[in-house]
Amino acid sequence: MKSAICRSLLLCLVFSLTAFSQTVPDRSPNERVPAESPDARELTKLLKDFLAGASRNDVAGHDRFWADDVIYTSSAGKRMGKADILRDVRAEAATPASGGESTIFTAEDTRIQQYGTTAIVAFRLVGMTTKNGKTEVSNYLNSGTFLKRDDKWQVVNWQATKMPTEAKP
Repeated sequence: MKSAICRSLLLCLVFSLTAFSQTVPDRSPNERVPAESPDARELTKLLKDFLAGASRNDVAGHDRFWADDVIYTSSAGKRMGKADILRDVRAEAATPASGGESTIFTAEDTRIQQYGTTAIVAFRLVGMTTKNGKTEVSNYLNSGTFLKRDDKWQVVNWQATKMPTEAKP
């Protein structure tokens, strides 16, 4: 059960190894396009590094990424804090994957909007799980609120929504 919860958490998190750039969706000519965020590169790297670490249950990466006062809402509707997240990641890291199972997380369609020391990062999380030679792909819409404190960006709020299979891009 803990393995499933942690796997679900990791699938919901997560963030870009392949298409990891800020993108703006197609818009009508009259629609306002937000200017690039001043810290977009830094936030993109932070997200990319986090997703790479989440793909291998990097506890230290989770500890750096989440603020102590984070509120995380999973796609299953479970609300948790940093202590809960770290406990689940540590438990998952201590449990060997059965059948050589591994998951790689990437982010696509990333949008960043910055408001001073606050930034909203929204993206489509793609989790590719390989088990016994088969690959299963899961898609989530994630959004996070990052706050810059002491010259360091961390997530203070996170929301993950599982996309229905038929809604895949």
